[in-house]
Amino acid sequence: MESTSNPGFIGKAVNAYFGALKVAMGICLIVMVILVFGNVVLRYAFNSGITISEELSRWFFVWMVFLGALLGLRAHGHLGFDMLLVRLSPIGRRICLVVSRLLMLGVVILLLQGGWEQMLINLDVEAPASGLKMGIYFHSVMVLFGATAIPMLAAEIFLAVTGRTHDDDLVKMSGSTDNVHEDHSDNAAKR
Repeated sequence: MESTSNPGFIGKAVNAYFGALKVAMGICLIVMVILVFGNVVLRYAFNSGITISEELSRWFFVWMVFLGALLGLRAHGHLGFDMLLVRLSPIGRRICLVVSRLLMLGVVILLLQGGWEQMLINLDVEAPASGLKMGIYFHSVMVLFGATAIPMLAAEIFLAVTGRTHDDDLVKMSGSTDNVHEDHSDNAAKR
């Protein structure tokens, strides 16, 4: 479902959205490095520090992880074990794809629900160093993640169930054990 070549307005909008997520990830990383490095230098050189450095860098790290998970989900870059999948028929692969995406969808819904409940619990709680509302932190991370992952997973399920996913795209992982087996068979044939 990597949509780098989608024509039309929707495809361009989706690509722009994920491009913005990449930029946001980069900004999170840069701010984290500046805060942590600046805090280390201030502590060792001047015996002082940035009070909110640890807290904000932790928040940016969590944001970066969830944004990276979304980008990995789109690119099918998460680790997977496809030794069984490559041996199944296309129908078996399609069933496994739908089941795995349904399980992922369930987990994302649980994360969204848990993030919402944490937001409600922590709406009036202030973070110790920055004074920012903890509810906003939980809400923003989980809503962005859920609002992006749920439609992606639902679209993959829909495409697989309706037969619009090509048989070659049913094993959706970036690394495949097929390549390993082919390499070994090529080496054996050369001997």
